[in-house]
This record gives sequence, structure tokens and C-alpha cells, in this order.
Amino acid sequence: MKVQLDRYDQSDYDRGRPGWFILLWWLVQGTLFRFSLHPMYGFRRRLLRAFGMQVGKGAKIRPSARFTYPWKVTIGGHSWVGDEAVFYSLDQITIGDHCVVSQKTYLCTGSHHLQKVSFDLITAPITLETGSWAAAGAFIHPGVTLGEYAVAAARSNVTKNIPANEIHGGNPAAFLKSRFPDVGTAGEKPLKQAQGAGI
Repeated sequence: MKVQLDRYDQSDYDRGRPGWFILLWWLVQGTLFRFSLHPMYGFRRRLLRAFGMQVGKGAKIRPSARFTYPWKVTIGGHSWVGDEAVFYSLDQITIGDHCVVSQKTYLCTGSHHLQKVSFDLITAPITLETGSWAAAGAFIHPGVTLGEYAVAAARSNVTKNIPANEIHGGNPAAFLKSRFPDVGTAGEKPLKQAQGAGI
């Protein structure tokens, strides 16, 4: 057989916390976190910090958002996480300041080796840099980075990095247009404008 799941082994994978702590988080996430009232953003930030997440000032995280391992997640200041967003944080997920992870977005840091008979686990980090936006229902693959001010359009399947200030969409996601006309793809003003300003 080409695939033998009875040979699957993730004993060398480090979850980052002991089993009892993981189970405690899942219990808290399914009760206190999940059923907290909509405006209780401060309460949810404190819960997440108690379980090892780094959460910046003013971050707004909805109660139906889900985090597999919060200690592998960093969310910057004043960023938003929408309803039913999933942080499948088998590896590190880093969200910068003023970012948006919209409703039903899936940030997937884990997959499997397609050609190995034992279907080995593969993980890679995901990064959303300052001001970027993963719009509703976007699927972000392991190892992907959204550059500053980059946008993954709604329902897009993002398999590779999105450069700064670019909007990508579709399946697989491809370049659509620039987000801000006065910002270059490196997150800086275009050369002509910079020269005109005497820089």
C-alpha cells in the first residue's frame, strides 16, 4: 500500500506544553472563552495570556475564534480576530500590529508528507506583518507570510507569500492589484514619489 496510517508517528513533535495543560486549555476554550460576552475583549486577552499567548494592547478577539495551542501564537496591538477564525497553531503563528484575521479564516501551520507511506507530519510558521488582512474564509497554508499591508482576498487559497501592499485572491491566490497606490511593494513609497519628496 502507498499509504499506511498505522505507521504514522508524531512522537518527536513538541506541542510545547504537557498533556494536562493542553486538555485544560481545551476545556477553558470550550467554556469560559467560548461563552464570554461579545464585548469582553479584555477578559479573553487575559485568558489567552494565562495560557502563554503574547497579545498586544487593544487586540480584539471574538469568542468563537479557536486556538489549538495559544502559547505558539503572538497577536500584535490593535489587531482583530473575527468569528470562527481558526489558528491551527502546530507551529508558530505571528500576527503583527493592526492586522485583521476575518471570520472563518483558517491559518494552517500543519500538513502531511504526501509521498511518504507513513504520512509524516509537516509544520511551518505563518506570519502576518503589520497592517495585513486575511479576509473572510481565506485559507493560509503552512510557511506563508503576508507582507506589510498585504491582503488575502475573501475565500482565497494562499499557497505562497504575498508581498507587501499587494492584494491576492483566487484558488490558488494570485496578484490582483496593489492596495495603496502611494506605497511600494516593499512597504515604502515608490521611487519616483520618494525622489520628488527630496528623499
